[in-house]
Amino acid sequence: MELEAQWWTGQLAADIHQALRYKELKLPSYKGQSPQLHLRRYFADLIAIVSNRFRLCPAARHLAVYLLDLFMDRYDISTQQLHVVALSCLLLASKFEEKEDSVPKLEQLNSLGCMTNMNLVLTKQNLLHMELLLLETFQWNLCLPTAAHFIDYYLSIAVHETDLHDGWPMVCLEKTKLYMAKYADYFLEVSLQDHEFLNYAPSLVATACVASSRIILRLSPTWPTRLHHLTAYSWDFLVPCIERLLIAHDNDVKEANKQKGQQTQCAQQAVFQPPAPSAQQANAQQHVPQYLQAHQSSLQYQHPASQQQSCQQILSSTHTASYPLQTCPAALHTSAQARGHVQSSAAMSLAVPLEVKPCISVSYNRTYQVNGRYSCITPCFER
Repeated sequence: MELEAQWWTGQLAADIHQALRYKELKLPSYKGQSPQLHLRRYFADLIAIVSNRFRLCPAARHLAVYLLDLFMDRYDISTQQLHVVALSCLLLASKFEEKEDSVPKLEQLNSLGCMTNMNLVLTKQNLLHMELLLLETFQWNLCLPTAAHFIDYYLSIAVHETDLHDGWPMVCLEKTKLYMAKYADYFLEVSLQDHEFLNYAPSLVATACVASSRIILRLSPTWPTRLHHLTAYSWDFLVPCIERLLIAHDNDVKEANKQKGQQTQCAQQAVFQPPAPSAQQANAQQHVPQYLQAHQSSLQYQHPASQQQSCQQILSSTHTASYPLQTCPAALHTSAQARGHVQSSAAMSLAVPLEVKPCISVSYNRTYQVNGRYSCITPCFER
């Protein structure tokens, strides 16, 4: 969006936030009815990887994925054409959110590995047609708030010197703010990977990312009054979305532990079972097992959250007793529907039948098989 750099620190921050909350009330509805919904994770990850390569801002990345979700929800598109649609969404979002110098060039997009592997070549005419179709579908309105547009405003007061860490006064405020920003960014990326998060208002997702980060960092109170007032969301209202984020976090930690264990096992096999060892090698390897046993603790994967009770246990504990405010203000209550996205008004309705318009019916010679998926960023930061 056409927002000033670091608007959340300016005098108009509260007014801009209120305007964003008003705009999210008019967001188009999402039904999750795309026939290619099973490919959605791959193309969302593709947009994230390409945006990282060109160093696009999080707002551009999230807007691009949101445009892709809305477009897939209204059209039946082939897998080949989805590559063109995804990159066109990224181009539109970058033109809307970034400076002109940061917008990827056509030659750069054609040099991407996913394009060369698919024997796809984008032309100016194809991109122009696709961008026009996208703009017509969204009624030339790209001012669509995402969770990335809210997160910095909420992070501005996410950590305070009065917060406690493990029940003790905070030792290093700046370091805690740094970890808070990292975890919030991680949870923000998690919300991109599952279309179920579209059932929540963007401001609610951003708020849940901050709350989940406070849980992982073991800050108390978990949901302080200052954040309650700023976001207008009570703890009870955030719980369903927080649960999804923390479950994804726990799954990532388990996957990281599993991969770490496999790497350690492979390393041990390489040490203990070398091919045809010589007599000198066999003599030298007699001392290797003792060394590994002596340093076994340092080889094990450690994560800050693994030493504490599980996220599910933390979440299931009672927090609401500490918070006298239990409901959202009436003016913003409708913008925070936990199940069922905010519905657009009649003027903003984008109900388009499932069809493929002529300008995107491009034929290709090869078929594409999705053989894997990109893993999300691991949330394991060295403390």
